[in-house]
Amino acid sequence: MTAEAARMRATIIGLSAVLMWATLGLFGAGSGSVPPFLLNALCFGLSGCLAIIWLAMRGKLSLMKQPLKVWAFGTIGLFGFHFFYFTAIRNAPPVDANLINYMWPLLIVVFSALLPGESLRLHHVIGALLGLFGAALLITGGEGLSLAGGSALGYGAAVASCLFWSTYSVLSRRLGEVPTEAVAGFCLMTALLSAVCHVFLEETVWPSQATEWMSVAALGLFPVGLAFFTWDIGVKRGDIQVLGAAAYSAPLLSTLLLIAFGFGSFTLSVSLACIAITVGALIAAKDMIFHRSS
Repeated sequence: MTAEAARMRATIIGLSAVLMWATLGLFGAGSGSVPPFLLNALCFGLSGCLAIIWLAMRGKLSLMKQPLKVWAFGTIGLFGFHFFYFTAIRNAPPVDANLINYMWPLLIVVFSALLPGESLRLHHVIGALLGLFGAALLITGGEGLSLAGGSALGYGAAVASCLFWSTYSVLSRRLGEVPTEAVAGFCLMTALLSAVCHVFLEETVWPSQATEWMSVAALGLFPVGLAFFTWDIGVKRGDIQVLGAAAYSAPLLSTLLLIAFGFGSFTLSVSLACIAITVGALIAAKDMIFHRSS
């Protein structure tokens, strides 16, 4: 396999994470009234345990032996993003917090220019900005931000969440020698820290129906499980600018899934968002689509 083919393959694998993240809204809605940190603990606990079992069956548990800095990096990246995101939506209008948080795909595109062997081109920036515009239409419904007073903590946490995830994604490329299997340990540590936060910050509410438990399991298997492993492959060995711009399709696909299952309606803002995000992703992926020669 040529280097270009390997890069494209890794990019496609990374894009599967975006598709899985698109199911977050649907499965999250199906999980009932489980509080965020408890849901986080359940989902990351399931994905981490299943990954450990899979590694044990293949005789690869030794891959979990990583330096402390690697464990710290992965745990801080996964847990830090979720901690600040939950803090943001609890202390600021959720629409505002979500939109600020969704600066992370754009930041990935911008920060990637600092990586060895990468270059930021105008079409990458245009694609990411179109994606941000589309995400803004989806999240705000075309009505703009409220920027409520007294929500400084929430807005600050939203900025922190997008910085955590974009930095984690870009710096993962610098840790390319760390096997993707190590993400299993990051998931388990994130589950543990989420459980601690739940004990101190939330009231316990367990899923009350079989369908709610099934939604929790689906979250742990895919958007809060396998997605982090495929994303790791993509950002380490794929086209990180394409991944960053394409990440804006996650809120779009999530919205379309919710509409398909009766949780919303197809509006003008959704239509415009579809166009903006799709065109933005195509522009950002121009090199990959047309096989830019080196």
